[in-house]
Amino acid sequence: MCRDLEDEGFANGFSTRVGGVSPFPENSLNLAGFKDDTAENIAENRRRFLAAFDGDFMLALALQVHGDTILKVDSIDEAVDSDTEADAVMSGSAGVLAGVKTADCVPVLIGDPKTRAFAAVHAGWRGTVQSIVAKAIQALGQTYGSDPQDLMAAIGPAASCKMYEIGQDVIDEFASNFEGSEKYFTPTSDGHALVDLHAANRDQLTATGLRPDRIFIAPFCTMERSDFFFSYRREKQDFGRTGRLLSVIGRT
Repeated sequence: MCRDLEDEGFANGFSTRVGGVSPFPENSLNLAGFKDDTAENIAENRRRFLAAFDGDFMLALALQVHGDTILKVDSIDEAVDSDTEADAVMSGSAGVLAGVKTADCVPVLIGDPKTRAFAAVHAGWRGTVQSIVAKAIQALGQTYGSDPQDLMAAIGPAASCKMYEIGQDVIDEFASNFEGSEKYFTPTSDGHALVDLHAANRDQLTATGLRPDRIFIAPFCTMERSDFFFSYRREKQDFGRTGRLLSVIGRT
């Protein structure tokens, strides 16, 4: 949870893998990933997760495809686990808990204390290259009249620059979209580097007008702490499957 968002009236949270019923390998809180788990397990895990929030909330999720589409949820009646393809969910309605699913990608939660609008964003390297965080802020402005200087953002647990190695294709994509993108890379070998997606998304937030003192970054690497978080890059390779975390934001 980001305490600063909570203090402004936004229920929010970043899940861990602890305290569920899924076999990853056991007692794991898998909150999505129906191909690797049962619907019954996921439903029970979500019930446990939602029980941690004060108030009655309905999850609003989308079918994530590593794109830059933002799904608008106008009311609690529209808060469902949707098959609409989108990688961010925004709303201004009470009772809606906008969420994104991750297992190494960067989750970003955004709240506007003035308009009471909010958004959850899924920013893997593809979404980061497509500036999905900046597009979500633009959408909040166009739809709810949000001013970036009023916004607050929490960047959640994700694969960090200590362990997230990428290849030349990703380096080239960053270079073609961001001036000075080399600052996000630490070279490891020819054509390979560690990438800092936390910093890239932080800089996108400040470039759109968010104040640096209103951006909060969780100090956790999902790859380094795969005992506490799901990590696609570590577990899919080793075990052939992994669960999903949820990062959510809403208001009563």
